[in-house]
Amino acid sequence: MQIARVVGTVVATQKHATFEGAKLLLVQPLTLDDRPRGTALLAVDALGAGVHERVLIVMEGRAAGEALGRKLAPVDAAVVGIIDAVDVIA
Repeated sequence: MQIARVVGTVVATQKHATFEGAKLLLVQPLTLDDRPRGTALLAVDALGAGVHERVLIVMEGRAAGEALGRKLAPVDAAVVGIIDAVDVIA
């Protein structure tokens, strides 16, 4: 799992049948100190996360599909949690 921030939404009028009714989000992976890490990516959201929220994402195809209840869906990343707080203890 990784921490990311929702930076946008994606609308696709044509998509794979297993994505019917699924929300697509553009998410930016983050470091623990809330800085961008790497490039933004597309994630399927089943939780209703909104723009600017921090989320947990899983980036394993099989795990991402199962987290969404869509085992056979071609999913690379999925939102599996919405983060309320992060406490880092050194």
